[in-house]
Amino acid sequence: MSGRAQLMWDEAVTGYDFGPDHPMDPVRLALTRRLVDAFGLDREVDVVSAKPAGESTLRLVHREDYIEAVKAASADPGAADQSYGLGTVDDPAFAGMHEVSALIAGQSVGAAEAVWRGEALHAVNFAGGLHHAMPGGASGFCIYNDASLAIARLLELGAERVAYVDVDVHHGDGVQAAFWEDPRVLTISLHEHPRTLFPQTGWPEETGAEGLAEGSAVNVALPAGTGDAGWLRAFHAVVPELIADFRPQVIVTQHGADTHFEDPLAHLAVSLDAQRAVQTACHDLAHEYADGKWIALGGGGYAVVEVVPRSWTHLVAIAAGRAVEPTAVIPEGWRQEVFARTRQLAPARMTDGRWPVSYADWESGYDPADRLDQAVLAARRAVFPLRGLLA
Repeated sequence: MSGRAQLMWDEAVTGYDFGPDHPMDPVRLALTRRLVDAFGLDREVDVVSAKPAGESTLRLVHREDYIEAVKAASADPGAADQSYGLGTVDDPAFAGMHEVSALIAGQSVGAAEAVWRGEALHAVNFAGGLHHAMPGGASGFCIYNDASLAIARLLELGAERVAYVDVDVHHGDGVQAAFWEDPRVLTISLHEHPRTLFPQTGWPEETGAEGLAEGSAVNVALPAGTGDAGWLRAFHAVVPELIADFRPQVIVTQHGADTHFEDPLAHLAVSLDAQRAVQTACHDLAHEYADGKWIALGGGGYAVVEVVPRSWTHLVAIAAGRAVEPTAVIPEGWRQEVFARTRQLAPARMTDGRWPVSYADWESGYDPADRLDQAVLAARRAVFPLRGLLA
């Protein structure tokens, strides 16, 4: 197995562009790639461009009629079929939509293939993590569900246990739906509570299909306003114990940066420093339980200058084994490029000033009157007994 990580990248992924007024500005991808280069991380990873996902691959998760609808909308955006979620406010149709969506999906599938076959220990596709797309429809800025496709490809290649950990502020509903009946896939999502945020799913009672798959879906619904200490407490109170029990052969993680306190579309209050801590924890879990096999994806994140590039550059650095110190000064050349492209002032350091982050470990006891602890308890009580664990 190669000890180097792969960074999946094709400049054409920046063509995933819903238009100038849409919050998912592809400049976030371009700026992340440039910041990776500015820190010299491109020399520490193998930068690889995988081929677009073909129709047979897309059909591992998506219905054929939906794929045809995406292709039709891609060729004629004005005729997009809204019954498939296309041509809506969230998912406007645009020329070439099928091609660039398939390209992003192909990067995640390529990452899965490289890690499973031992060509890379870790692989990162920060353009991916489009976790809301459903088998038969677009949703939440997501056309094809590259995370689900990567997992489906792993199963096709012979994987028997794949763990998916989603720390985007929004529930990983599309991935949960894709594997709702499949006990080979454990999906864990930490997200803002569905009462206050799209897609209004991800309740702790959603635990997988009755029968063999019960307990294969895990949802930690966090109260709005949750900050670093609560977010890290919830992660460590749920994820490591489940991963230790499940013993996955591969871990796939989704690192939406929209948990951040500056993100305009949600209501958590997490810092870049806590995001980095969870990225490190996911890396360590992969080494402890999955022989290091780790596929890391991007996701949401709409503070496209201040947050996303820094968060995902930390992710690439951790995968490369060359973690960037939080106190590191951001190269001036990158900051100048940010201003030239966006007329925004770029951050100066790779920290929000909250490093080192700390939290109270779950084993130290819990407060039944605390809303964060109630959320953790609800998730543990819903799932842990189904897996033979103490809640």
